[in-house]
Amino acid sequence: MAKNKQATWGGRFDSGPAALMQKFSESVSFDRRLAPFDIAGSKAHSAMLARVGLLTSRERGAIHAGLNRILAEIQAGTFAWDEALEDVHMNIEQALTRRVPAAAKLHTARSRNDQVATDMRLFLKHACSVLSGKVRAAQVALLKAAAAAEAKSVVIPGYTHLQRAQPVRAAHHLFAWIEMLERDRSRLALVAERANECPLGSGAIAGTTLRIDREFAAKLLGFVDSKGRPRVTQNSMDAVADRDAFVEFASACALFGVHVSRIAEDLILWSSAEFKFVSLPDAFCTGSSLMPQKKNPDSCELLRGKSARLQGNLHTLLALLKGLPMTYNRDLQEDKPPVFDSFDQSALCADVVAATVGGMRFNPARCAAASADPALLATDLADYLVARGVPFRRAHHAVGAVVALAERKGCAIPELSTAEVTRLHAGFGQDWRKVFNLKRALEKRRGTGMPGPAQLARQFARWKTILR
Repeated sequence: MAKNKQATWGGRFDSGPAALMQKFSESVSFDRRLAPFDIAGSKAHSAMLARVGLLTSRERGAIHAGLNRILAEIQAGTFAWDEALEDVHMNIEQALTRRVPAAAKLHTARSRNDQVATDMRLFLKHACSVLSGKVRAAQVALLKAAAAAEAKSVVIPGYTHLQRAQPVRAAHHLFAWIEMLERDRSRLALVAERANECPLGSGAIAGTTLRIDREFAAKLLGFVDSKGRPRVTQNSMDAVADRDAFVEFASACALFGVHVSRIAEDLILWSSAEFKFVSLPDAFCTGSSLMPQKKNPDSCELLRGKSARLQGNLHTLLALLKGLPMTYNRDLQEDKPPVFDSFDQSALCADVVAATVGGMRFNPARCAAASADPALLATDLADYLVARGVPFRRAHHAVGAVVALAERKGCAIPELSTAEVTRLHAGFGQDWRKVFNLKRALEKRRGTGMPGPAQLARQFARWKTILR
């Protein structure tokens, strides 16, 4: 216990922590995943100490060799973690000190405060890169699904208020999902950029009286701008207290979770017997323990559930930070589990979206039957009147009266006679029924962002370029 006490609590205390306190305060059970980043930080720090003359080159080499051996053991699963040493940092430092005498100098000009801040920024940059790649894979799966739907000319009703609104190409709907995910990728890039400042050298709160070279260590760790110039934090107090990037990462994950939840909700509806627009892959659905006919869209329902979990992680961080005085407080030990969980769950969600969509198949006949509803083109009929000089509000009112008449008569709108619609508004001509042609309706939607064939071709080319 004496060695552990000295390592973690220092000479200030006459006795080590109670067993209950050790159990309560340890973080190595979850922060051990920072080991690769902690070792990278220690190698950069020791290289910097050697550069300024606080270590010899021989000592630096021994420290680096020892850290490499420890990393190899961690990766092989043979490293012995000790909860009595509290966290990943002390576990690695103590293991290194037992093997390399010079390791006693490694913590020179460094605190666990700036050490963990550096490790977590390295982790966040890594996490954003990995997660962005997984989101991109989901986008690629959606692009392939859109191409398959377009090859079969699948048209579906678009919905507002979960009521049939206007017809769209199925590919156009899938492109909407791709757009959402692209914003998620852009947010992850912003988080990585925000994390791209090195706190190392800030010490516990006020830096150090020793002459160090923060910029040198930052450059070794990849904290650089687009021109390769080192980026370091500019205020030592803020550097050890700041957790903005943690919150921003959790926020990006939470919003990604909202997006995949909305995608999942559409898929749940589309795969229901009431819609039957798509069939989801068996491998991502389950049956019922009682009803043999059931095919439940479990992957999609779990995506909705994970969204709530990701929002909870964001709220945990915000609640954790709101009452903390400057600078470091032990409360901040609890900042890592929600960040790690957001990363893990978001990565899983991205993989599940890609796999579920990758095995999804449209039912063209069922989609065609739904999109053949003439009511979907009621707005086109209003546009027809506008093109004939009728103010839109009057045209809207007139078409509403036409729709109401068709409902009273129990027929489709085009089945009304010309005489009947002209009694409702004189602006209708003999050719008013031409509006109720789905191909015409889609082809006339030529503007940027619309679901017409010309614009869809443009979007296919655009996304192939972006996701290449």
